Amino acid sequence: MQIIKDLREISSPLKNAVVTTGNFDGVHIGHQALFRQVIEKAESIEGTSVVVTFVPHPIRVINSDKHFPIITRYEQKVELIGETGVDTLISIPFTREFAATPARTFVKDILCGLIGMKVIVVGQDYSFGRKREGNVSLLKEMAVTHGFEVIISGWIELEGHRISSTVIRNLVTEGRVDEAEKLLGRHYQVRGEVIRGRDRGKVVGISHR
Repeated sequence: MQIIKDLREISSPLKNAVVTTGNFDGVHIGHQALFRQVIEKAESIEGTSVVVTFVPHPIRVINSDKHFPIITRYEQKVELIGETGVDTLISIPFTREFAATPARTFVKDILCGLIGMKVIVVGQDYSFGRKREGNVSLLKEMAVTHGFEVIISGWIELEGHRISSTVIRNLVTEGRVDEAEKLLGRHYQVRGEVIRGRDRGKVVGISHR
């Protein structure tokens, strides 16, 4: 999988880019289904399957004064996305300046102009751009004038519950890891650096960042 960490690394549009974009925290089975759609569509038009995500998680920038736990650290997210077979991962550095990008500008200049998007695959409730002003309706409107296709992916449910990063995050926070694993499609992992403590016992402590 090709990994692009700076939009300036893109010298020319990707071939028939089929794109999905989002935070994809957890890379759960709903995300995995979305990526499969992207890959299958790209194969059908001899194009490039592309996942666009943001680093760090936007909420950690917009609400930097509040603690926001993430399900998967960036390095693990890259590994998990790579395992799906996606061709290209574009990790856009998320700053307050980038957060001010209008939704139309994001689609016109970045997705279409820079990446060369021919198809976008998103969920029904997808929102993006400055103050989340962009949505599926805007994408469909812009598709007519900018020549790309919009594919709306259905929600994935398990045992009657919609799968989402928020639901998984809450389950992990509440200690219901077994339930979270069903939605993740794998064992839940905690990764971090092991450091020496205060030698006050044998109990292991974890600090979330």
